[in-house]
Amino acid sequence: GLERGAKNQFSTFSNFITSINQKKEGIGNRNSPTQLVIPNIKNVRDLPPICLDVRQKQRISIDTLPQELKAPIPPEPSLPIRTKTVKDFQDDVEKSKSSGDWKPVHDFYSTTFDSFLEINAAFKKDTTSAFNTIEDSGINAKFVNVVYDALLNTPQDVQKSVLKGIINGLLQEWKGPRTKDDLRAYCILLQNPQFSNTSTYVIYAHLLRQIAALTEADHHFLVHWSKKISQRRFKQLVDRLLQFISLRLFPAKPEEFPPMVKCTWWIPSATKVLALFNAANSLISPSIISYTDFYNSTLDHIDLMEEYHNWQCYGNSHRFSFCQYPFIISIAAKKVIIQRDSEQQMINIARQSLVDKVSRRQKPDMNMLFLNVKVRRTHLVSDSLDELARKRADLKKKLKVTFVGEAGLDMGGLTKEWFLLLIRQIFHPDYGMFTYHKDSHCHWFSSFKCDNYSEFRLVGALMGLAVYNSITLDIRFPPCCYKKLLSPPIVPCDHTTLVGICDVTLDDLFQIMPELAHGLSELLSYEGNVEEDFYSTFQVFQEEFGVIKSYNLKPNGDKIPVTNQNRKEYVQLYVDFLLNKSIYKQFSAFYYGFHSVCASYALLLLRPEEVEILVCGSPELDMSALQRSTQYEGYQKTDLTIRYFWDVVLGFSLDLQKKLLHFATGSDRVPVGGMADLNFKISKSETSTNWLPVAHTCFNQLCLPPYKNKKELKQKLIIGISNAEGFGLE
Repeated sequence: GLERGAKNQFSTFSNFITSINQKKEGIGNRNSPTQLVIPNIKNVRDLPPICLDVRQKQRISIDTLPQELKAPIPPEPSLPIRTKTVKDFQDDVEKSKSSGDWKPVHDFYSTTFDSFLEINAAFKKDTTSAFNTIEDSGINAKFVNVVYDALLNTPQDVQKSVLKGIINGLLQEWKGPRTKDDLRAYCILLQNPQFSNTSTYVIYAHLLRQIAALTEADHHFLVHWSKKISQRRFKQLVDRLLQFISLRLFPAKPEEFPPMVKCTWWIPSATKVLALFNAANSLISPSIISYTDFYNSTLDHIDLMEEYHNWQCYGNSHRFSFCQYPFIISIAAKKVIIQRDSEQQMINIARQSLVDKVSRRQKPDMNMLFLNVKVRRTHLVSDSLDELARKRADLKKKLKVTFVGEAGLDMGGLTKEWFLLLIRQIFHPDYGMFTYHKDSHCHWFSSFKCDNYSEFRLVGALMGLAVYNSITLDIRFPPCCYKKLLSPPIVPCDHTTLVGICDVTLDDLFQIMPELAHGLSELLSYEGNVEEDFYSTFQVFQEEFGVIKSYNLKPNGDKIPVTNQNRKEYVQLYVDFLLNKSIYKQFSAFYYGFHSVCASYALLLLRPEEVEILVCGSPELDMSALQRSTQYEGYQKTDLTIRYFWDVVLGFSLDLQKKLLHFATGSDRVPVGGMADLNFKISKSETSTNWLPVAHTCFNQLCLPPYKNKKELKQKLIIGISNAEGFGLE
């Protein structure tokens, strides 16, 4: 039903139109803009919620269609001739403001918005041209912007005439497919600033419903036309849709809207239209606005797990869930979903272990409920590898770490330190697993061949355990790594299927090896004879343990010269070799390690950038935000010692601030929710001021003696945070 026109969907507007026609327009109100008040409309007919098959399409998007799949173009009806220009309109507005006579402006608005034909007559750049391509919508954007910018400053009757005309257009009985003029009208109407007012939401909802119900071919045009909208107005459109969804979920005045049961299609329709803008945003690099601008923080306050379970259970039905449109769910909300899903998996695994133990008539042991890892500091990597390999069946249990020969009890702090030390050792250049690129400040997989890739699986498992146990890691992988990690987001059942292979571009290589990427970019733009001047073939060379080895980028590549005609293919194959093929075994082991812990449908909700934030947290430190959210025990925030402390900390270099964060919390990264999520606490230590500060990383707690002056506090604090490795009990 969603692919058809909106026939008979708007009969409920007849009373509304009548009420507008019957209202006498007050002459006294013509000269001053007033608040629009639109009567509530009840008993709106229900539309089946929009829900695509989320099992078949892992992430909802509007796919760009090939030329042959585009809908046939219906004949465009002839348009009325309208000659008013931007300057003519602006002159009319200025005269109306001066004279108080708004009739010319009123006539323009009432005529222009009276029908889709009139909208095109006014705003189409050339009424004699078809504009049937995705490249050019044919809309005079400047004129549209000027008309809409002036609209909210006109008297009430002018604004009402626009809404009345929009209703007339929406009530039109559609026969056959929509024309490109219809799509242009929809594109223009969506930009109407009146729809920011809740009193217009009933009309807005029906506009969104019609747009959501268009065919995929029509959506294809709207997506490409939308990406031409200016950044500021694009952001306004997105914010307007987000506000519409938020206020429908949590209305300030519920009586403003029809009952939710009568308009269950409002939110699905708005979300589907928002998906069009998200698709348009994704088509451009760099994107028009940040992907985070599509987040709706209101969704943080709904029952997210119910949304998640609906998505899992009813994926093949027409039951709407926000999880079908993950771009709208904030990273904080996604973290909650992943954490709760992880907790449920932990509980299920622990329960099964308990049942197995009891069924064998063995005495239950609390340790069986945890993934217990015992390691020696002197053999950290080998011990960790052995423990995780032996306890592969327990990876989804709650992690507890013990350092052999130390009395520390793991309430979270030992786990944090284990992650930190292990990552630091594995990523050391001497270890040979990863190569550190100074130009990009990131690590990448070593392409050296070896007999055993189990250590790469260990690193993947570590990342998975970090996400699973809500630990942030100090890992510097490029964004491309997380894109590969979600390729595919669910481990395929067929083990012959390639994993960790994704489409890579020169931009991805720039983020890892900028110097090499720059050289390849120069090759693409070279104006001379590539074959004669570069004398290259489709063959690359790599040094492995002092031996130079050659690899063909395609069959018989060593015999195929790189020319002006095939250089694009050469660059693409070279980038694919470096980022996919040359490290396939290393990365596939890493991929399987990560997914051995984090296998969950919740990963379908994540963008690569969001996986990075979940794994690594944010490196952006805001110590002022930490100061505002800090709790105190034994101190008041106005005490002299506390004032000394913050004076010192806010004056620290970034390196010392990171050391302080690591000293107190076990990590120098900021979690997804920001500094406030650390629950940082400063407690008064009733010890001699000769003592150094002490930290309980399990609880993100700093115990601070009442030092007598700022100089002493700074000295003791720097000594403490600079020598903070190892655990012990008094």
